Amino acid sequence: MRGAAGRVFWMVRKELWQLFRDPRLARIVMIAPLLQLLLFGYAVSTDVRETPTIVLDEDRTAESRELVAALTASGYFTWSASAERGADLARALDHGRAAVALAIPPGYAADLAAGRARVQLLFDGTNSNQATVAKGYAERIVQELALARAVAIVGAPAPLELRTRAWFNPDLSSRNYNVPAVIGLLLSLVCQLLTALAVVRERELGTLEQLAVSPLAPGELILGKTIPFALIALGDLVLITTVALAWFRVPLRGSPVLLLAATLLFVACALGLGLLVSTVSGTQQEAFLGTFLIFMPIVLLSGFMFPVASMPRFFQWLTLANPLRHFLVVVRGVFLKGVGWTEVVPQLAAMALLATLLLTLATARFRRDS
Repeated sequence: MRGAAGRVFWMVRKELWQLFRDPRLARIVMIAPLLQLLLFGYAVSTDVRETPTIVLDEDRTAESRELVAALTASGYFTWSASAERGADLARALDHGRAAVALAIPPGYAADLAAGRARVQLLFDGTNSNQATVAKGYAERIVQELALARAVAIVGAPAPLELRTRAWFNPDLSSRNYNVPAVIGLLLSLVCQLLTALAVVRERELGTLEQLAVSPLAPGELILGKTIPFALIALGDLVLITTVALAWFRVPLRGSPVLLLAATLLFVACALGLGLLVSTVSGTQQEAFLGTFLIFMPIVLLSGFMFPVASMPRFFQWLTLANPLRHFLVVVRGVFLKGVGWTEVVPQLAAMALLATLLLTLATARFRRDS
């Protein structure tokens, strides 16, 4: 193999050999993505299940016990303790022994028969997500119980019945939503970190200057530095997707080819960012810190943790320059919705544009510094 292709091939082979000689980088490539996937799959969950609930039942009737049973039978609440007086509810919420407190006043059964019963639910609002979701579940359960009782008294069917169905994720499992997105997080971190560390290491060893005066053209040098990490990213994609499908049972309803194409565009963006970090870093420690300095804003502005639509308008516009935002739309659509090419053309075009800009800027700075 001769010419430019031969020189790039030689560079790629050298980079891969050096990479797997370094145990630290090898661990980053193979072990870290798998451990982080398992961590995100099991530990990161927004599902609200078995919320600890303390109950103050001052009525102690069959009707009050029916209400408590309806809440606990749903699976969203678990009866953690009973209270003897109102102060016990506040104390349980203050000390974190319960996240929800239910107070049933005396005379509840009589008021229920008269159609004027009231109960009180208190929520620990420090965890706003848990409190909001638990509040919605509790209101729905109480309304269903009240409707069933009204129908039983009247003896006629309910005039209106609401039937709900969740598309694409019937169980509303946060794992199905989070695990595909982890692909983007891990590929972004691995590509940016490895590229930045590899280039800076060459500069520290003094071999980057030798490469600059070698027959390698600047473009060939960039290709030789980035292709190995693109191959590693594709290997990580296969590994993470296999674990997501086989272990976490996340469905893959769309085209693997579309997923691969989107991944290649996203990897190009991540490699461009890694090269940019390497051009402003003098040591591997600076490259490491610089990578994480830009990684956190990328994650926070991607829609992985918080919906983009809930952000202030300025930050919504800012997310358009974030390749991870566009990639998460594609990867979640491919896994859960089974979207095709036409549905994600805007995201693919945005990633292609960002990859071109980042790689062009990184190449220009790299050529100038070399």
